[in-house]
Amino acid sequence: MPISPKPAVLVLTSEVVRGAVGGRAAGFTLERLGFPLWTVHTVTLPWHPGHGRASRIVPDEASFAALIDDLLRAPWLGEIGGILTGYVGAATQPAAIARLIDAIRRTNPDVLYLCDPVMGDNGALYVPEANAAAIRDYLVPRADILTPNLTELAFLAGQPIATRDEAVDAARALTAPRVAVTSALSGGGETETLLVTADAVLSARHALFDGRVPNGTGDLFAGLMLARLLDGADDSAALGQSTATLVDLLSAARSLGADELPLATLQERLVTPEARVTVRTDAAVVP
Repeated sequence: MPISPKPAVLVLTSEVVRGAVGGRAAGFTLERLGFPLWTVHTVTLPWHPGHGRASRIVPDEASFAALIDDLLRAPWLGEIGGILTGYVGAATQPAAIARLIDAIRRTNPDVLYLCDPVMGDNGALYVPEANAAAIRDYLVPRADILTPNLTELAFLAGQPIATRDEAVDAARALTAPRVAVTSALSGGGETETLLVTADAVLSARHALFDGRVPNGTGDLFAGLMLARLLDGADDSAALGQSTATLVDLLSAARSLGADELPLATLQERLVTPEARVTVRTDAAVVP
């Protein structure tokens, strides 16, 4: 049986020496699902900051711009069918990344760009506001898919979010055709991810994991969503499969007592999750 090659995916985000976060989570996921990987490290860390303070290596503005300029003239840009951006290390990086996105889109107008606006959680930014503003101004307007949590969504939309309907309104205030709101408002021991489009609201709900969970769930979810959509899944299937895989890996991390997502150990779950998540359309908030 002939093998149909998948397009390459360009991932621009953080890199850690130890752990399954940032590019280590999204990139491994994409490669395991068959996508050749291009990577640009926006910052290098020994581990996730949640494990303790540590040094960080951020490319200086001139060096980062020079790398982007090299990629702009690469003869292989047409290989790229997907782009994923996540954490940025400096406020000057999004403008340079935007130049590269535009160049790829001129080469391949059908490229699918997912922006994971990694900037905050629990009601506060954990990056400098200048970094968050640069993501908002340069990357968000170019995105086909956004994957913010509630804190990030509120910052991007410039409005507070206290209810589920307000989350949907905020998502629709953005320009992206698809906005997946992770860890959306919920109750009764459950949480959900909402996928909001112009004419539908899809909800993938699952049991809430109490206590500390491993970092990197947002990076993993972003990589999964992009991979599933590039593979031709519809919105409901992409949301359901991505959420089910996330539930699998979180459950496994808890069983193993792991402080990181066990992506390598349970990589088959990235391909075929064992958990089952029902995706519902919420007609109450569909216009």
